[in-house]
Amino acid sequence: MDIITVLPSSFGYVIFTFLYSWVMLGYLAIKVGAARKKYDVKYPNMYSDKEEMFNCIQRAHQNTLEVYPQWLVFQTIAALVYPLTASVLGAIWVTSRFSYAWGYYTGDPAKRLNGAYGYIGYFGVIILSIAVALQLLGRLRGSRS
Repeated sequence: MDIITVLPSSFGYVIFTFLYSWVMLGYLAIKVGAARKKYDVKYPNMYSDKEEMFNCIQRAHQNTLEVYPQWLVFQTIAALVYPLTASVLGAIWVTSRFSYAWGYYTGDPAKRLNGAYGYIGYFGVIILSIAVALQLLGRLRGSRS
């Protein structure tokens, strides 16, 4: 059995959402690299004692990396049953990470909340993942009867 025949045909949208997230992570990483050079923050230092602006740029990237693994898991689970809805929710979350970063890049950490709309996408795929789990458990219970 070929994986292409098992996945829903609209799973292609999910793959593009993952690719979009890869672009977003690359962008955030490039911004940190440029800030390291501009503010003279050497590796392995994660943050600067002197340059708050560097810290804002670094935090935008680091915070995204902190939630990315969980998002990937829930995005994938949700997409196996609800590929189009998961793709829309995923695109909302990925786009919000740009807004979050651009807010942080102003130097005013409160402006990172410009990306708060991303919780729609993040919690959306968590809720869909719960729905998938409940559907699977319902099948399990039905098979025992």
